[in-house]
Amino acid sequence: MSILSDNLRYLRAQLGYSQQKVADDLSITRSRYSRYEDDDTQPPIDLLIKMSRYFHVSIDLLVSVNLKKIPLKELIALPDNKILLPIKVDSSGEKKIEIITQKATMGYLSGYSDPEYIESLPTISLPFLGPGKYRAFTAIGDSMPPHKDGSLLIGNYVESNNDLKVGKTYIFITREGITYKRLEAIEEHGLKVTPDNPLQQPYLIPFTDVLQIWKFACSITTQEFSRSDFELDTQTVLTVFAELKQELQNLKQNVHK
Repeated sequence: MSILSDNLRYLRAQLGYSQQKVADDLSITRSRYSRYEDDDTQPPIDLLIKMSRYFHVSIDLLVSVNLKKIPLKELIALPDNKILLPIKVDSSGEKKIEIITQKATMGYLSGYSDPEYIESLPTISLPFLGPGKYRAFTAIGDSMPPHKDGSLLIGNYVESNNDLKVGKTYIFITREGITYKRLEAIEEHGLKVTPDNPLQQPYLIPFTDVLQIWKFACSITTQEFSRSDFELDTQTVLTVFAELKQELQNLKQNVHK
């Protein structure tokens, strides 16, 4: 039996539906639907899309993950038929925060939607956080300034680009990797982001490269801060003065208009 056929049989049983009811709802014959559950044939893509929407499970999970191994209540259903987000809960029903360690960072790019992969991750619990789905990402080297190497950045999952706010910081999961940046603008073809390090330039992340977005919620540092962390170096001071000078020039131009 294929994963798809097993999942179709499992999902139908969870709903308590007969093959006839599912077939009627999908506008196909019962005998045709039963062939998919028996793995005698594979559904065409248009029907697979209908099945995905009908069972509220993304095509990715439907054809590649054994859903019997993860309870449906431990999947967050996202709007617009987007991929379901696997989560972990303890025996009391409290949501756990999965930690993406340094070692797991690259694996996350391919396993972020796989319940079995998410199940293998270590977790922490932060009851003071508000509603939503949270995940912890490890800062590696100077990849997420100003956060130190090894710090945990806790992100709140962003379900829609409409929820993004310019000026806020986010953890962007892209095809290239995991990065922490401040959102500068939402443009036609992507998101313009900027590092908090003034020496680095803003750049555009195409929408097609974005896998997930997590809004920064809090951080857990694993290293003690030193005095030097709060001292401005010469280049930073010059950058700040340059920005202030530009702002003053803009104000003068507006006054004379």
